[in-house]
Amino acid sequence: MFGGLAFLIAGNMAIAASGQGGALVRVDPEQSDRLVATTPAEEAVMRGRPMQGWLSVAPEDLRTKRQLEKWVKLSATYASSLPPKSK
Repeated sequence: MFGGLAFLIAGNMAIAASGQGGALVRVDPEQSDRLVATTPAEEAVMRGRPMQGWLSVAPEDLRTKRQLEKWVKLSATYASSLPPKSK
């Protein structure tokens, strides 16, 4: 779908390693604007449309374990709050 490796929780995508580098991070849409304003993340754009609740994090902002862990925790927390996808 987007050329990367995705990690899902109960069938809901949490975070994906982009094939072009960096990560696509799923967060609570209500937190998106604040995260874009206070971190190096940008709102993800897919097919020319901004996607509320999806952030793009550049590879240089994921170099350390601490940097990556922040985004993994945010995305895992939100994905875990969603109802499981049925099979």
